Amino acid sequence: MSATYSNSRIGVYVDTANMYRNGGFRMRYDVLREFACRDGADPVRLNAYVSFDADRARTDSVYARNTQRFYSLLRDFGFKVVIKEVRWYEDENGKRYGKADADLDLAVDMLLQSENLDRVMLVTGDGDFARLVSAVQNRGCRVEVVSLDNASADLRRESDSFISGYLVPNLVPTASGASSSGDELDWGEIGSTVRGTCYFHKQDYGFGFMRFLRVAGPKLWLTDTQHPDSPYETAYFHDSNLPKNVDPQLLPSYNHVFQFELAESRHPSGKYEARNIQFLSWMPT
Repeated sequence: MSATYSNSRIGVYVDTANMYRNGGFRMRYDVLREFACRDGADPVRLNAYVSFDADRARTDSVYARNTQRFYSLLRDFGFKVVIKEVRWYEDENGKRYGKADADLDLAVDMLLQSENLDRVMLVTGDGDFARLVSAVQNRGCRVEVVSLDNASADLRRESDSFISGYLVPNLVPTASGASSSGDELDWGEIGSTVRGTCYFHKQDYGFGFMRFLRVAGPKLWLTDTQHPDSPYETAYFHDSNLPKNVDPQLLPSYNHVFQFELAESRHPSGKYEARNIQFLSWMPT
């Protein structure tokens, strides 16, 4: 077995409705696939669970066209699109409401298919899946969870590995600006916008360091940025650059996700400095 390829079999299961509602309306599914297979894993299953309102599609051509375009995009990236049609009901007051819950489909597929997988990536923040995660682990699978806003603390604690999708390079695009030549800057370049967490803070001196994922490498556990194989980088910041809605006394914190611009560091211990820092999201404990 080489250092690059693990030969492991992975299944990816995406709760598209949950991700869309919680910050993922621009999420890139090609980047998601690449991140899931970052150690050379074989994507045995790539399932995206979606809802479709046939009634609306008959009267709303824009909805129908955009929905089909989204499904085609998912298929282009190798995902099987599992469609759950919206069913309409009336409550006791005669008010009409729709339901298209694909959670059961996802749970059954993930549980049955995990028998032929080594690793599962569940892409959702819905705490209802916490028991499913435990059941799949009991079948011998490692379970990773990727989510965005409003993620369940139970889901995070149950998973073997949890990561905010905001921290995955380019999964949810940022406004990274352009270089002097006019080309769009890559994540991690000076002048680009990245996302990370504060892992060190010296309150008495009013400064700290952010850690961000430079590349979606296979060794996410290797957080020591001085190690040559670490996929992470650090960025110095001064407390004066923190947003006003963040109390420096709460730092360091792995729960706060920050978005910031990379500048050349004026601090002797690193090459990056975080500027224009914004508080982006909270990861539950």
